[in-house]
Amino acid sequence: MKRVVGTEKKPIKMWLEDIEASALTQARNLANLPFVFKHVALMPDAHCGYGMPIGGVLATHGVVIPNAVGVDIGCGMCAVKTSLKEIDPENLKMILGSEKQGKGIRSRIPVGFKHHERSQDKSFLPDPEPLAQVKNSVAARHLQAATKQIGTLGGGNHFVEIQQGDDGHIWLMVHSGSRNIGLKVAKHYNGLAVKLNHRWHSNVPAKWELAFLPLDSHEGWDYLTEMQYCVDFALANRKLMMQRIQDSICEVMGEVDFAPLINIAHNYAAQEVHFGENVIVHRKGATRARIGELGIIPGSQGSKSYIVTGKGSPESFNSCSHGAGRIMGRKQAQRTLDLETEKKRLDDLGVIHGLRAVRDLDEAASAYKDISTVMENQQDLVDITVELRPLAVMKG
Repeated sequence: MKRVVGTEKKPIKMWLEDIEASALTQARNLANLPFVFKHVALMPDAHCGYGMPIGGVLATHGVVIPNAVGVDIGCGMCAVKTSLKEIDPENLKMILGSEKQGKGIRSRIPVGFKHHERSQDKSFLPDPEPLAQVKNSVAARHLQAATKQIGTLGGGNHFVEIQQGDDGHIWLMVHSGSRNIGLKVAKHYNGLAVKLNHRWHSNVPAKWELAFLPLDSHEGWDYLTEMQYCVDFALANRKLMMQRIQDSICEVMGEVDFAPLINIAHNYAAQEVHFGENVIVHRKGATRARIGELGIIPGSQGSKSYIVTGKGSPESFNSCSHGAGRIMGRKQAQRTLDLETEKKRLDDLGVIHGLRAVRDLDEAASAYKDISTVMENQQDLVDITVELRPLAVMKG
């Protein structure tokens, strides 16, 4: 831990030295909520989000806050160690393939706003039975559309990466979320919370964008039910992509063995026990890091990523960072960064990438914090188990 801000109703415990003013203002709002438990925790990748900083951890009594989970419910990471020890650049290019030629990862996994042209088998979706408990379920209304979204990457900072581990093995990593179904659920319940908070004359200012749903209301439990379905969908989405990445690798490299999947979500709320009390822990861009729990902390495009083991820090509510964290907005990055400089950086590292135009600069490495500093700031939260160097990356 680097700093503690003690000027609000509850302390703000920070695992970073510097934080943008807007993110700190949001953290102060969290610390003054009437139902906040113990303190607010900010991970070393924290930066401004909607209502709550991304990289924030908030525990509450009796309520859940949709905006403290965010719109990409269940977004997270999957990683798999392979039996391969190396892949040369030509084989990497063949594995990535081409969407136009109908080969490789690019032909199997739609990116950005693209979906599958045909519905995927419904068996890939999580069991929808829990949604039957929710009257007029939002997720249930979008299940048919979800059959074309399962196994798709999405845009923004989502990626597929092939990496070289310092354990001598090639690793595969996927970062993606719940696609449109999570967005619909998040927007519906945040909108519902805003209306109800206004009706109740809530003492939480509307401008804080932290409208809540009580757990003793059907709205609160409906949100938790649908949120969990979206978390499960996001995992199913990553699993299907990982299987298709493995298929592409085997087509090029022959028989390859794959270790069990490591999965971790970083946008969700969960009922947990901390400091002896039952609370709802909101992790918005934060990874759970219980004692001995394996986690995944990716760097920015072209920088190292890490498989980590949690230390179970009570002060962080058993959490750590979910990545490097942005230092500039997407539009700012496109306006200020130099395309050729960013391309040369990746080329010099020998990374096969898709950085082609100014619009791609929103995900350039210079738009993010230095991952080595982020890792140094959370040595009390996790131990590094495997360090991963990027070989090829496919961005959303």
